[in-house]
Amino acid sequence: VMAEVFVAKVADLPDGERKIVQHGAHDIGVFHWDGQFYAYANMCLHQGGPACEGVVKGKVVERLGPDKSYLGQTYDHNDPHIVCPWHGYEYDIKTGECAADRRLRLKKYNVVRRGEEIYVSV
Repeated sequence: VMAEVFVAKVADLPDGERKIVQHGAHDIGVFHWDGQFYAYANMCLHQGGPACEGVVKGKVVERLGPDKSYLGQTYDHNDPHIVCPWHGYEYDIKTGECAADRRLRLKKYNVVRRGEEIYVSV
């Protein structure tokens, strides 16, 4: 049987927000994004930075012209990423996958909703 850690009441974690909870020596980032809840270990795979404390923004996308010339960068707001504040490593908020190498991903936790309360299974 897995233990559960109380995160918040749904009303206290509005869409677009996050909360960092502790379980022993571990920090867990819980995100409410687009009506769903996601939880990850708050530890960047690069150098152990607090990945879940970074900004959430659209994935950086390279723009190319019809002739394949470089037109700069933009953001894909339909593909939100967590950006680690230490060195800018990006992680897909829905999967925890690292944008630079999809084989790598943040440790994911299951989120359990009971009525108006949110928990993570650890």
